[in-house]
Amino acid sequence: MVCLACVDRLSRTSEEGCWMGRIDSYLICATPRTGSTLLCGLMASTKFAGQPESYFRQPDEQLWAERWDIVRSSHRIFEYSEFIRAALAAGRSENGVFAARIMWGTLDYLFDRLGTVYPAPAGHDIELLNQALGHTGFIYLQRDDVLAQAVSWHRAEQSNVWHQTDREKLKQPVIEPRFDFDLIHKLVQVIEDHNSSWRAWFASAGIQPHMVRYEDLDADPVKVVCEILDFLGLKLPPGRQISTHNRRLADELNAEWIDRYRAGIKERIDTSSESGHDKYA
Repeated sequence: MVCLACVDRLSRTSEEGCWMGRIDSYLICATPRTGSTLLCGLMASTKFAGQPESYFRQPDEQLWAERWDIVRSSHRIFEYSEFIRAALAAGRSENGVFAARIMWGTLDYLFDRLGTVYPAPAGHDIELLNQALGHTGFIYLQRDDVLAQAVSWHRAEQSNVWHQTDREKLKQPVIEPRFDFDLIHKLVQVIEDHNSSWRAWFASAGIQPHMVRYEDLDADPVKVVCEILDFLGLKLPPGRQISTHNRRLADELNAEWIDRYRAGIKERIDTSSESGHDKYA
């Protein structure tokens, strides 16, 4: 099957502002609450590094299909090759580079769907991606402070406020968030498991992703984007600005919950040690 990413590919040269021939597409690989929305906005703002969105997230698949006017059967079934074609069109910038964001839980589903379109032996994940998206690069976004990440995730799940721009009126939570030690602890474990899974997958596939720390992105977003562009072989055209309107959501409540969780961990470790069961150690 012909690679859809290569159909009608724009001619690329090494002139200033042009794609240098290293990749056709790239994926921002992440876990929730690592600044992926911020990074997607920054990359899109260049108008030269794709339009990264969560195109392959299963719960949103039907919404994307409707937005892209993909013809479906009476059972709401559509050809996944058409979905890929539409995603490529939506996620490309003017120079033809495609970008998407993907969380760990989405990866297996994407490979299952791609397997219905492209012939590839089981376990040949990169071959599937390259057939669908062209030569693909990988950005791995992670957060050093996993506890802060878990608290942010826990709060967003309750409030349903996942991101906010400085152009919007401050969103009010659907319900007032409440501290829950056990849920935060579970999210810490989920994040650690997903990070381990990402690293294991990169290693098994022979991938060396460009690493981005949330803490660096938060401190100097423009520098991080410039480093990513260099990794991708992209040279920003003169006069292009790197900008975002995302607003930081963490506040005193996040800090309070982090302190409460740490105090709770200490209390549980002390109790477990006394009983001889170090569940939280």
